[in-house]
Amino acid sequence: MPLPAVKQPVARLRAARSGATAPGYLVAAWSGALVALFALALWSLSVGVSDLSWNTLWSSQEDDMVAQVLLYSRVPRTLALILAGSSMAVAGLLMQMLARNHFVEPSTVGTVESASLGMLMMALWAPDWSVWAKMGVSALMALAGTALFLAVLARVKLRSAWIVPLVGLVLAGVIDAGAMFFAYQHDLIQSLRAWSNGDFSVVIDGRYEMLWLSLGVTLLACLAADRFTVAGLGESFATNLGLNYKRLVWQGLVVVAVVTACVVVTVGSIPFVGLIVPNVVRLIVGDNVRRSVLWVALAGAGLTLLCDLVGRLVIAPYEIPVGTVMGVVGSALFLVLIVRRRQRAG
Repeated sequence: MPLPAVKQPVARLRAARSGATAPGYLVAAWSGALVALFALALWSLSVGVSDLSWNTLWSSQEDDMVAQVLLYSRVPRTLALILAGSSMAVAGLLMQMLARNHFVEPSTVGTVESASLGMLMMALWAPDWSVWAKMGVSALMALAGTALFLAVLARVKLRSAWIVPLVGLVLAGVIDAGAMFFAYQHDLIQSLRAWSNGDFSVVIDGRYEMLWLSLGVTLLACLAADRFTVAGLGESFATNLGLNYKRLVWQGLVVVAVVTACVVVTVGSIPFVGLIVPNVVRLIVGDNVRRSVLWVALAGAGLTLLCDLVGRLVIAPYEIPVGTVMGVVGSALFLVLIVRRRQRAG
């Protein structure tokens, strides 16, 4: 028998808290996941044009070219992959909780396109500003774009699982078209495309540190995981528990905007990681953000590392940008999730 409407959020909250895993199994699962991530990181460090000898890690020769390649190129690239993948996955999880829809993420609601538009504006009007200042403007634009999506969504009466992502895709297309026209007028299409497609080949020591900011913001979101779980149950339910729903939504939007801006400014857009990873983790762990957020971060880092390795190995010694590989893999997994949802609904 279906539950009354007022009891459904309570039942969903209890369901999110249920399903406690045995401690032994949980330790084994975390150990296996961390070992797999560590193996992918080591694999990423060993892949490249230059031959790598692990003995150079203990070499005292400062002019050793192999050691320089490892310490100034491959280690920063691997760290950037882990930071960007985990941050964007958590940002996608927050976006889905705030929009109360499992098929949205920053790259499908106009957040990434707004951040790219902010970078384009800085390239035209303030090219001499520091990277941090440009990131700040990009974050403000990303925040404005995400808030615009939620404002448009609030006026849509039919809030089905398919209408919400369609609204986001239409809005993202409009913003991207405006940015493309703007870039065409000033001969900056190539720069806009660089921000729209994630590429870690340019990451070296000194050009990825901004991603540590995205990690810090993501950790703050992890600390407020319980609050975001309640926010995902609706405004009335969160208000009845004594939470300021609007302030909580804005806090989530700031996290999503800052993470998106940091990633776009540093390496460009990484599509689908914030869409696929939370849905896959949700199938295993459930909707409780507190229980799933660390798994989402870990899986996001692993998936980004894996896609980057595929891009570096397919046509070696050349490479395919990770944004392109993630787009192909993510779109295929997205179709699988849609078909699976339709089968369950049928």
